[in-house]
Amino acid sequence: MKILTITAHEVIVPAHPGAIESKGMNKPLHKLAVGTKDAWTIQFDELSKIILKMELEDGIIGWGELYRDANWNTVDSIAESMIGQDINSFTLQSLPFHSCREYDGFECAIWDAYAKAHGLRVVDLLGGPVREQVKVGAWSGHRRLDDVGGLAAKYFEQGFDCLKLKCDLEDDVVGWCREIKLAAPSMSVILDPNERWKTAGEARKRIYGLQEIGNMLCLEDPIPRWKLNEFSQLRRFGAVPIVLHVSLSNMAHGQRIDNAIDALQAEAVDGFNFNCGLADFQRLDHLAAAAGLPCWHGSEMDLGILEAMYVHSAAAAKSCIWPSDIFGRLIRSHDLLKVPLKITPPFVELPTGLGLGIEPDEDAINQFQVNQKSYR
Repeated sequence: MKILTITAHEVIVPAHPGAIESKGMNKPLHKLAVGTKDAWTIQFDELSKIILKMELEDGIIGWGELYRDANWNTVDSIAESMIGQDINSFTLQSLPFHSCREYDGFECAIWDAYAKAHGLRVVDLLGGPVREQVKVGAWSGHRRLDDVGGLAAKYFEQGFDCLKLKCDLEDDVVGWCREIKLAAPSMSVILDPNERWKTAGEARKRIYGLQEIGNMLCLEDPIPRWKLNEFSQLRRFGAVPIVLHVSLSNMAHGQRIDNAIDALQAEAVDGFNFNCGLADFQRLDHLAAAAGLPCWHGSEMDLGILEAMYVHSAAAAKSCIWPSDIFGRLIRSHDLLKVPLKITPPFVELPTGLGLGIEPDEDAINQFQVNQKSYR
């Protein structure tokens, strides 16, 4: 059970043309600064991701996937510290390296290998599934008003019953929802301004019109997350449920598990979007379930390995009943899996094999690879 080698494949997998936003638009969605470039200046599919192949002495392979724009110095440090260690000695819910943006990708590989070595699925390490199918939705970045109805109709015909849209103060979100109602009458909508509506006043202007149309599932992070008192006011103001996104991968923005506790204490939310690794997602699910609130599993428009990890987390989570952000395959030109996750809208099936239950496509990894490092 000792780790013999770790290979880190750096890949760049572009999105399908037109999959992110309407033609002619240029509204990058990466929320973090990259080097000297500000947040919101780089589109997510321009950034690389790192795929981990971790081999144990007995030949078992564990696969992991890091969030985009990983720090190579941190990757080097964690990988070098892991070589020669026996994964049976690890406490899976608290691995022997510090919490960081790169943590979840290594956790994914370790749990995958550990589960395989013990004849289990990753979901079994979480206590077993409470569901065999996980609800998923469709997704888009910013859209022109004349484009959004056709997009909703396309996804609705495929079987999706929820569409999530990124938006800011420039977008006519009431018009969007009106067009979606016409094109797909029973489709619900999640709007995600990523805090960019700035004030409760701007949010109220939009909530008036949105609740009249009546197809909003929820409104996620409408204003800056630290304004929990105003979240609470918005929750009481109208009929649109208010959601807080707790993304532990965004440590640079100070996001922590206790953000969910603060939101519950402030009576500020009707539910959550949680995005994090396996152990932390279970901790957050327990908080939401104890409070009787729903959640969904968030993402960073990831590839197939991380999305498989999300399916295992969501399948084991009692509170995870809203449509999860497991739709990278609809957006990216490849998911780097030999057999994609089985998505039969509006659900994705829990994989049945050992570990994550997926097989990465190493030919595809090599096709999209821009760099590689090995540790042994």
